[in-house]
Amino acid sequence: MVNFSHTDPGTDEKDWAASGLPALAELPLGPRELSSMRFVVLAAHPDDETLGAGGLLSLLHSLGADVDVLLCTAGERSHPDSTTTTPEQLAAVRTEEFGSAMEILGLAGRWRFLGLSDGGLSERTAEISAQLRAAIRRPAGQPGESGASGQPQELVIVAPYRADGHPDHEAAGKAAAQVALEDGHALLEYPVWYWLWASPEDTVWRSWARLPLGPEQQASKSAAMGAHASQTNPLSALAGDEALLGEGFLKHFQRRFETFAWSHAVPASAAGAESVPPPHTSVEAQRIFDAVHSESGDPWRYTTRWYERRKRNLTLAALPQEKYGSGLEIGCSIGTLTAELAGRCASLLAIDASSTALKLAAERLAPFPGVATRQMTLPGEWPEGRYDLVVVSEVGYYLAPPELDQLLEQIRSSMAPGGTLLLCHWRHPISGWELDGDSVHAIARSLLRWPTAGLYQERDFVLETLVAPGGPALLGA
Repeated sequence: MVNFSHTDPGTDEKDWAASGLPALAELPLGPRELSSMRFVVLAAHPDDETLGAGGLLSLLHSLGADVDVLLCTAGERSHPDSTTTTPEQLAAVRTEEFGSAMEILGLAGRWRFLGLSDGGLSERTAEISAQLRAAIRRPAGQPGESGASGQPQELVIVAPYRADGHPDHEAAGKAAAQVALEDGHALLEYPVWYWLWASPEDTVWRSWARLPLGPEQQASKSAAMGAHASQTNPLSALAGDEALLGEGFLKHFQRRFETFAWSHAVPASAAGAESVPPPHTSVEAQRIFDAVHSESGDPWRYTTRWYERRKRNLTLAALPQEKYGSGLEIGCSIGTLTAELAGRCASLLAIDASSTALKLAAERLAPFPGVATRQMTLPGEWPEGRYDLVVVSEVGYYLAPPELDQLLEQIRSSMAPGGTLLLCHWRHPISGWELDGDSVHAIARSLLRWPTAGLYQERDFVLETLVAPGGPALLGA
């Protein structure tokens, strides 16, 4: 548990603004997906929901999404040293403020107070889980039972970040995460106190996603925050009645976006990467991927799934140059994309950790004289040479963050001036691995700071091209 006080100056919002936080990838859920989903929102105290997710709640209301909010406690212990207001009085004030905020966000009548004790949620996680499941199992016939298609709606739990530093936030977040994991629901975790005690040097936020807020959502969130006057203004001029949320802290929640750590229930149509367990050594990585390719000549159904064939076509179309002199494909697997890249490169080196995969790739690539394959485990190993095209497709999330940083630096040092880095990754979290596709792209943008030549994203994957500084790419014949 992090040791901090609301009186600490904390990390200045200017530091967060100067970090890569504003450049995080967007949450891969558009208006159509959001409007068709059902959301159950958990708040440990009144104002948590507005600080961390007020913009999201306003957006969901405007889209007509189905939303229920559970308030765990009344936050009656926010001013333990007050001589003017008892905890009972503060509980009444804060629940009334919460109701006002819900009305502003369009959710009047869509919330329920669980009546748990402020400061005691760590001992009530089982009850929180039970209440959360009860809200999810809403009786038939109530609004939002099914989507427009008549099919059951995808359920998203929105809860405090489970490592937020506040005991109640963490207890609520861990209960929500356990329900999401056990019952197969998507999870959006909103940080609150994290922005005070953490710093941009921490790495965890780099794997999160942001939700841009329009003027309407920003205005609604600001108005809802104003409803929590007992927290933003002093209760009186006496000691112990000071405002709990200072102006500097509130700046973290006046951004034009909100930030979420998110986990997604794996869609069957996109399954594949999540079946690979994370290795602990490079030797183990080779063994794991050899085993995957030994079980099937096409373990990810690259040749048969329309999803994969369509993604390859989009990948090729995204390359800004028609021809490249020297290309490098990292993680070529059985060589399906390699075969298509061969026509765009005078020479092409395809590497993979799995020798079994490379045997299959070599057979497929035999008709292409300009293509070579090599077994290497990155980033510990790296090929010599200078490249004006590097392709990293569906492999970045198999690395730990420090390994990805090392890989990107190796790409930087090997890229010809004006060369193209193409990134393409599945967007859903992968059980057991630290990164997902969006975080891979966000880290690449933040570390390289190369201009983006093109960006395409949809629910299942993100495709992006970055261009190295220094001039045009070296074109092949």
